[in-house]
Amino acid sequence: MRSLAATLLVLLGLVLASPAFGHAALLAADPADGTVIATAPPTLSLKFDEQVSPVVLKLIEPDGRGVTLDRFSLDGPTVSIVAPQNLGNGTYALSWRVISADGHPVGGTTVFSIGAASAGGAPVEQETVDWPVRIGVWASKVLTYFGLFLGVGGVFFARWIGRSDAGLRPIRWLLVVGLLASPPAIAFQGLDALGAPFGGLFSAGVWREGFTSSFGLSEAAAGGAMVLALVASFAPRWSRMLSLVAFVGVGLSLAVTGHASAAEPQWLTRPAVFLHTLAVAFWAGSLLPLGLVLRAPASDAIPALRRFSNVIPFALGVLLIAGVTLAIIQLAEPQELLTTDYGHVFLVKMALVVVLLLLGAANRWRLSGAAEGNGLGAKHRLATMIGIETLLVVAVFAVVALWRFTPPPRALLEAAAQPAFVHIHTDKGMAELTISPGHTGPVDAQIYVATADFGPLVAKGVTLDLANKGKGIESIERKATLGADGFWHVSGLTLPASGEWQVEIDILVSDFDEIDLSDTIELCP
Repeated sequence: MRSLAATLLVLLGLVLASPAFGHAALLAADPADGTVIATAPPTLSLKFDEQVSPVVLKLIEPDGRGVTLDRFSLDGPTVSIVAPQNLGNGTYALSWRVISADGHPVGGTTVFSIGAASAGGAPVEQETVDWPVRIGVWASKVLTYFGLFLGVGGVFFARWIGRSDAGLRPIRWLLVVGLLASPPAIAFQGLDALGAPFGGLFSAGVWREGFTSSFGLSEAAAGGAMVLALVASFAPRWSRMLSLVAFVGVGLSLAVTGHASAAEPQWLTRPAVFLHTLAVAFWAGSLLPLGLVLRAPASDAIPALRRFSNVIPFALGVLLIAGVTLAIIQLAEPQELLTTDYGHVFLVKMALVVVLLLLGAANRWRLSGAAEGNGLGAKHRLATMIGIETLLVVAVFAVVALWRFTPPPRALLEAAAQPAFVHIHTDKGMAELTISPGHTGPVDAQIYVATADFGPLVAKGVTLDLANKGKGIESIERKATLGADGFWHVSGLTLPASGEWQVEIDILVSDFDEIDLSDTIELCP
């Protein structure tokens, strides 16, 4: 066990030394979302909260025609794009899809107008779900889990706890399944990242995209762990050390990418993912070989059961502590369990885990003692219950793989911290309203006013009026104060509800002239 502890400490140090990855969020766009600019811009830019890798950049023109933008440069977290020449008046949509540092694709669309907004509104492309690709991503991930947790974890159990070759044959097949699923997983990652259809599965660009992302590094670690475990299942010498290195590789494979490992603070989340993964691998990987050993008439079944019973409480303690830590970070608020897809997946997963824990407790306190008495019937009953636990573990894998498609509330909260913006333009004048942050609670409002042709507008006063009739919130009216920066400001404003707010901006030009502007603005929860 000393070599196990030493190896874990060394690999944990490697995890802590890994670079911090995050789920990328768009901070600003130029032209800004919703703005009307006088002339066509020579360049377009997108600024994120971290460095990203663009995979799809497209400009949707007023007539609905899409133009691929392949001339761009990167300056830290900013993507600068060369705009097409001779852009005419009307509303455009800049559709983007990038790979964030956590290996997951992130997409969005910003809308701007040149000269004046198009009568029909923005030609925004709606992202559709490509079900063959999505199913492929999910299925390959589940099969990889089979190889990692049941396969590598099973070999680790056989070499360190069971100390025999009993039950290794099906575990070897699980490792083969996991290894065969790894290359398709990389290809499906590339398809999803590029937004490419299923038919592009064998495209070189798709595979290159999958390999070069952090997901490619994760799959490399997973594949290496499964190969080492397969060798350890046959090797008469060095099998324990090989299985140990493979076991630690399971933790590394999930700690280098994914939503949880990318969350802040990195010094806490990455080790938590690493330890949580190892605990799952030990628990899940022990079930199949332990059940098979109990069904065999061999005399080494009872010592293996006793060793497993002595170790599993510590593994479950690590699993629960690390899991609760990650859940608190990812969920942000308790109500997110009920209001987000991420929370729904979490609840289903936890329901299955609770059933697993109850079955495990029943096995430990009711059946293990009888089985240790060498009763063949008791051993078979315990093996049957362990088989049911294994099926529940497979169900947990199927549910957890759905997290690939559900951004955690933490990421949604980061997006909500960005300002809300609306551009209001009439033939009498224009105004740009920015509410920071763009979610409910205390906020500050900033208003820029100008003439209809973007010229300077000297106003005697500006009044902001906000209402959310859908939530029963009547008019909140505030006088704005002109700042030295030329913007009108409203401070100390509290907006108590999310959703669509009605905006009215009254610009007092003179005692006899007033410009009234109205529109809506969307606030996040």
